[in-house]
Amino acid sequence: MHAAELTMGRIFAVRFDHGEDFFTSLAAFCEDHGVRQGFIPMFIAGLRRIELVGTCERVTDPEAPVWSSVYLESVEAIGGGTLAYDAEADAVVPHIHVSVGLKHQSATAHTSHLLSAEVQFLTEMYVVEVAGPTMSRVRLADLYGVPQLSF
Repeated sequence: MHAAELTMGRIFAVRFDHGEDFFTSLAAFCEDHGVRQGFIPMFIAGLRRIELVGTCERVTDPEAPVWSSVYLESVEAIGGGTLAYDAEADAVVPHIHVSVGLKHQSATAHTSHLLSAEVQFLTEMYVVEVAGPTMSRVRLADLYGVPQLSF
């Protein structure tokens, strides 16, 4: 277990608009407001299309991460995550998980890591900036190269 006491920065309420790409809009928000790291305690969203980590195929190594995706349409979502800074790429790296319900299939649910999404009607989120310590992601070779939050 690793822990660090966080010093909070600014707190934002953010609304994405109909038709926007979720990650493009999140990156633009971070750039426009100078947010390099923080967390998203919660967001709600209507999403036209979405890709989540998942598979229906047989998994040969149940300990290994799944790198394939599941494509869904017309979902309602609730989620949260973290924002870390990649100094080499000079970019904010989000790590977001969601639970979604398929609107046209009795709200059948899926929960996983968010890979892509297009906003349908709205996305409303809160972003809490972390002023310190520096948050980054480190890929751990002994854990299949999964990027871990580091402070």
